[in-house]
Amino acid sequence: MRLFRRPERITLGTVVLTLLALAVAAVVITGSYLTISQGRYTLEVWESFIVAGVALGAVYALIAIGYTLVYGILFMINFAHGEVFMSGAFTAVFAAQALADEGLVESNPILSFSIVLVVAMVVSMLVAILLERIAYRPLRGAPRLVPLITAIGASLVLQYTTRSTQRWRPVSRILSVPSAFTWWLARGWWIE
Repeated sequence: MRLFRRPERITLGTVVLTLLALAVAAVVITGSYLTISQGRYTLEVWESFIVAGVALGAVYALIAIGYTLVYGILFMINFAHGEVFMSGAFTAVFAAQALADEGLVESNPILSFSIVLVVAMVVSMLVAILLERIAYRPLRGAPRLVPLITAIGASLVLQYTTRSTQRWRPVSRILSVPSAFTWWLARGWWIE
């Protein structure tokens, strides 16, 4: 085994992509510096940008990992992947609302947050298991187009089932964050 490998040839495409990446990084750094120095955004706003960006990036990464794992193992694209996440998210909203109505969120926010996470994960897991058992397992030996059509159909069934449920109607809701959660988020472990 050689310790050092010969460098690969540098192509024009590699040079162009490297220069483009450096230019984008320079624009982002310069723009960030100018917004902070000119007072457009304060450091607290930048902290919220970073936290929101990392959270959104984590959701995108989780969905991408899910697609990759399902395709890598089953060689099919699961279009109902987002609906499985949706079922967990709706369950988390309603579990948090129920715990807030009982007063547990104000008295013990860490416990209530843990309960909400566990309930959302269990519901997502059950929806995924039922989807796999009912829609995908019978089609394991079928041609590749059949599971693809089934995945689109399963996605639509989960969407419209959720939409037709009385409590999950598409309405605008304003969810207030209890003061205990606000305190915990504002003074969380990442700041200290």
